[in-house]
Amino acid sequence: MGEHLDSVFPVILAGGSGSRLWPMSRSLYPKQFLRLATDKSLIQETIERTKICGGGKPMVVCNENHRFLTAEQMREIGSEGTIILEPEARNTAPAIALAAHHALSIDSNAILVILAADHVIGDNDVFATALKHAVDVAADKGLATFGVPPTHPETGYGYIKAQSPNTVSPIARFEEKPDAETAKAYVESGDYYWNSGMFVFRADTILSELKAHAPQVADHAAAAYAKSTIDLDFIRVDPAAFAECANISIDNAVMEKTDKATVVPLSAGWSDIGSWDAVHAISQQDENGNASAGDAIMLDCVDCYVNAESRLVATAGLKNISVIETPDCVLVADNDHAQSTKMITNMLKSAGRTEADAHLKVFRPWGSYSTLNLGKRFQVKRITVLPGAKLSLQKHHHRAEHWIVVEGTAVVTCDDSEVMLTENQSTYIPLGATHRLENRGKIPLELIEVQSGSYLGEDDIVRMDDVYGRGETY
Repeated sequence: MGEHLDSVFPVILAGGSGSRLWPMSRSLYPKQFLRLATDKSLIQETIERTKICGGGKPMVVCNENHRFLTAEQMREIGSEGTIILEPEARNTAPAIALAAHHALSIDSNAILVILAADHVIGDNDVFATALKHAVDVAADKGLATFGVPPTHPETGYGYIKAQSPNTVSPIARFEEKPDAETAKAYVESGDYYWNSGMFVFRADTILSELKAHAPQVADHAAAAYAKSTIDLDFIRVDPAAFAECANISIDNAVMEKTDKATVVPLSAGWSDIGSWDAVHAISQQDENGNASAGDAIMLDCVDCYVNAESRLVATAGLKNISVIETPDCVLVADNDHAQSTKMITNMLKSAGRTEADAHLKVFRPWGSYSTLNLGKRFQVKRITVLPGAKLSLQKHHHRAEHWIVVEGTAVVTCDDSEVMLTENQSTYIPLGATHRLENRGKIPLELIEVQSGSYLGEDDIVRMDDVYGRGETY
C-alpha cells in the first residue's frame, strides 16, 4: 500500500438513521453519534481509524440535518476533513459518487477507502493488513470489498459468496439478508462471508462502473457536484440534480453487476452493531452473560443487556432481554426480536410521534436545549450555549420568553437594547420582540427558559440573521 499512500482518500458514509437502535438512536441524533463501544462516538472511532489509511484527510458524507453534529464531533477529537452534505438520503451509490468526484478534483489517481460511520472494528492491526490487500486490488482497477467470516447464522446481514474462500478472491455472487435456515446453510458451507459494506476502489474506476451499470446515478451525481458551493465548512451539492439520482446502494448499482468485484477476508472483530443484541455482544459481560451501561441492578438475570441513561433501572429474573432507558422512552425487547425495533420507529412515525425523531435534549450548532416540562400554554427548557456561540437574531409570533441565567454570562439583544446578565439574573422577551442570545465568555452559558403562549412549536421562528446559515427553523 505504501506506493499508493499519497493517493488514498478515506471516505466516511454518515447518512444512516440507525432506527434499529431506538430509543437511543433517533433520526435527528442517529447511532453514529452515540458512545456505545468506548468513550468516543462511533463516528469519532471511525475517523480515528482513518489514520491507518494514510493519505488524505477524512472525507465525511452526511445528511444536511446532521452537519453541525458531524462538525462538532470532528472538532472534539481535533480532526480536520471535508464534509459533503447530502440534500436528501439517496443511499450509498450517490454518496460514493459525490466523494469520488471530490477526490478526483484533488488527485487524478485517487483511491477511495469507503467506511461506514457506525461500525465497530475490534482489531485495527488486522484491519490494516486487510486494507493493504484491498488497496492493491484497487490500484489494479479492481473493486474490493471486505467480507467478514461469519461466527453464527445472522439474518440481519447480507452475504457474499467467494469463488475461492479464505483468500482474496473474485466474488461469485451477493445474497440479500436471508431467513434463519438459509443463513445457517451459508455458515455451514464455509463459502460465504458477511457483507461488511466497506469498499476500496479507484475514484475513476467506480465512476466508470457507475456510468456503465447505473447511469442515472453517475450523470445526476456529476451534475450535482459540478454545481456545488462552499457554505461555512461544508460542501453543498445542487439539490435538484441530486434528487434525480436513483435511491440505490453501491451493491445493487455496481458490485452485483460488475466483473471487477473482489472480496478481501476481514477477521478483525467487525460489527455493524445494528441492533441491541449486537451491542450486547460487543459489551463486557459478567459470568451470567449480562452487560449493562449506566445505573443498573440485575438480579438473577441471564444473557441480558441494560442501558440506563437517566435513572436507576432494576431487573429481576429475565433471560435474553434488552432494556434501554432514556429520559422519555423505555424499550423492553426479547433479543430474538432485536431486528423488530425498526418497525417500532415506523409505527411512531405513522402516528406522528416525535419520539421517533428527537430526544428531549436537542443539539444545535450553538449548543443544546432540553425540555424540562411541557404544558398546554407553557414550556420550560434548559439551554446551553457554547463559548463564543450565539443564537440567531429572531422573533416569535405566538410566545413570550423569560430567561434566567444559572451559570456563565449572557449577552441579550432585545429590540434596540443590549444587556449583560450574570448568574441569578433574568430578563423578559415580549411576544414579537426581535432578540438574540450570545455567550461571549470562556465557559458554557447555562440558563432556564420559560416560554408562554398559544403555540410553542420550534417552527415559530422568524430569523433575521444567523451565523450558521440556517433557514426559518432548526
